Amino acid sequence: MTELTIKELNEKAIQVLKTCYDPEIPVDIWELGLIYELQFDLEKNLRVLMTLTSPMCPVAGTLPGEVETKLRSIDGINSAKVELVWNPPWSKEMMSEVALVELGFL
Repeated sequence: MTELTIKELNEKAIQVLKTCYDPEIPVDIWELGLIYELQFDLEKNLRVLMTLTSPMCPVAGTLPGEVETKLRSIDGINSAKVELVWNPPWSKEMMSEVALVELGFL
């Protein structure tokens, strides 16, 4: 098997992120704009900066762990660590056009 490039792993990570949902909003966390950054190092360890729609989000204790577990399952990624951040605060403007359409904002 050919070793995947960082770009290929990044694309696989995005596809996995599109399978993760905030249970209160029927749009995946990637399209919601909850993922701020994907950072790979040279050893293909992944660091993810993500936020939630609110610090009081009921899945604050479980969603980051679910995301981390799913990302760790990608062949070629050595490790995955999700860091929950609150700056900048999430807002509707961070949502993709896909999310805006799905939620009826466009």
